[in-house]
Order: sequence, then C-alpha cells, then structure tokens
Amino acid sequence: MKVLIVRLSAMGDVIHAMPAVAGLRAAIPDSVIDWAIEERWMPLLSSRPPAEAGGEMALSPEQPLVNAVHPVHMRRWRNSLLSRNTLHEIGILRHDLRELQYEVAIDLQGAIRSSLLAKASRARVRAGALQPRELPARWWYNVKAHTTARHVIVQACQTISAAVGRTIDPSVVAFPSSAHVEKWTNDLLQSFSAPFAIVNPGAGWGAKCWPVERYAALVKNLVDHGVGALVNAGPGELQLAQAVCAGMGKLARVVECSLLELIALTRRAAIFVGGDTGPLHLASALGVPVVAIFGPTDPARNGPYGGRFIVLRSPESKRDHSRRSEPEAGLLNISVEQVSEAALNLLGVTV
Repeated sequence: MKVLIVRLSAMGDVIHAMPAVAGLRAAIPDSVIDWAIEERWMPLLSSRPPAEAGGEMALSPEQPLVNAVHPVHMRRWRNSLLSRNTLHEIGILRHDLRELQYEVAIDLQGAIRSSLLAKASRARVRAGALQPRELPARWWYNVKAHTTARHVIVQACQTISAAVGRTIDPSVVAFPSSAHVEKWTNDLLQSFSAPFAIVNPGAGWGAKCWPVERYAALVKNLVDHGVGALVNAGPGELQLAQAVCAGMGKLARVVECSLLELIALTRRAAIFVGGDTGPLHLASALGVPVVAIFGPTDPARNGPYGGRFIVLRSPESKRDHSRRSEPEAGLLNISVEQVSEAALNLLGVTV
C-alpha cells in the first residue's frame, strides 16, 4: 500500500498526527508512507536536507517514520500565488505526487489547501474528516471519517482507519536524529551536572502565556532544589526567555536552537514545563514528563497524551481561540507553588 499523508503545519499539529501514522506503520509494516509538509517543519520527520528527503528510501535514524518527505512552500506561495516561479513549483509538486501513484491520500489538516493537495495526487482513496476544520475541504474526499474521539491524536487514528479499512491505534513515535546534532547537544550539556528541565515560556499567542515573572520564580525554585533549567527561546522569544533567566546563575540559561537541536535536547531533559505549544507536544511525544499549563485551550482535546504528565488548568478557564495578547483570566489562577509542586513531584524531589 502506498499512502500519502498531508499535514502541512503547525508544529504541535504535525506532532499530534505522528502517533497515528506510527500506528499505520505498525499495523501495515510493508506499506510505503510519504508525507507532504511545510518545509520549515520537515525536521520533525527527517534530519536530511530537503533535496535528499524526497526520494523514497528505507527507514533510518535520520528518517525513521516515513519513506519520503515532500516539502510544500504554502506560506511563500500565498504571497505570490500567480507568479511564474510559484506556478512552476506547484506544477513540479503535483507532477511528483502523481508520478508516485499513491493508492491512498489522507488529509489530516482539514483545510481547503490540504484537501486540494491530496486530490492533486490522484490517489484512488482520498480521505479526511467528515467535519474538517474548513468544511469545503470535504468536497474533495471520497472517504469521510466520523472523528468522534475527544483527543486529536485519536481523531487522526480514526481518519486513517477509515482510509485503509482497518483499525489503527496510536503508536510510539520515532523522531529523527543526526551525529552533528548529538555532538551539539553533548557540548551544550557539558557544564550541566544536574538533571535539567526545559522551560518554555512562549505559547503561540498571549492568551496562552503564563506570566514571565511566574516562570522566573518557577526556575528559581527548580534551581534551589538542584534542578537546572534551559529556557527555550523560540522565534521572537529571546527577550522573554532572557527575562526568565535574569540573575539565575549558571544553572539557568537561555537556549536558542533549531528544531532538530530541540528534539535532541528534549530527549535528555528530566522534565518539561510550558503552555500549550509545539515544544510541549514534542516533549510529550518523546515520553518526557510534562507539566502543562493550560488556559483558553482544551487539554482533553490537544493536551499531553500518554506518558507521565500533570495538566494544570483553572475551572474558570473557557475554551477560546481568540488571538488575544493578554493572558486568559483563568490562567492567572495557576500559582507558582502549584507548578513547582507538580514539577518536583514528577521529578521525585521531596519538597
């Protein structure tokens, strides 16, 4: 069976789709499974350069989940949709997908653009959710899945199950690695003799962000208990991370890194603390203990799944995906003491 997975973005959503694809791999081990994804998220699937990841190949530590990765430049194309270069690139992608003669194309994004990409493959089976995120997307499916589960990981399994005609369960995900990135990680951690936490103060938009001064107090508590802290600074988050680490000494430092480096670093963490954002879902997928600080988003739908975790969410929080800049009111009810206690509990440290 030749299968094309379409899940273009974003980081957390791609990670939530991966256990279902791993389940498909486990259920039908001789299948060929390829993935179409925005180029910036390719490191979640492959540590190879984009030009080398597109040809179908045997699974390896560099590309452990899928046989080929098709880079898609949707963000760039939207800015110049009718330019000659954009039309040329779209034509090449469509040609490549058709040449591979997929039997099944599964849209796990539920958007018009992703369903059109699945249709462009000319796969005999084109599957997606009966109620996709953008309802017109289902016009291009000929298999529509009833995604009745609460969590998005299980919803992805239900969509894939409908596409291939057998039950698919979530499975453990293998993320890519490389010798170069492992060396970078070794060098970074040489000065860390203590177990360390990855703390992630950013969370996509302001309503999901626990206050920076509370993250700083949390890091101080961890350091006081002999636990180091690496504060992850995603794009545009350097000042935020620096504010968390200010005055903390050598056991707390800011880390700016690539996605592959973040994967390698997270593998070695003793615990992860952060809000509803891609790095948290990465830690959960890697089996790292997680303290998840949730506000306007629903952890039952897209929170940590499997492994050891503690989710902190105020009963006053209401589901709301409005991109507000200020922290959601319920989020402010979560105290430093609650988060510190949860983290130290998962670490087995006596408070």
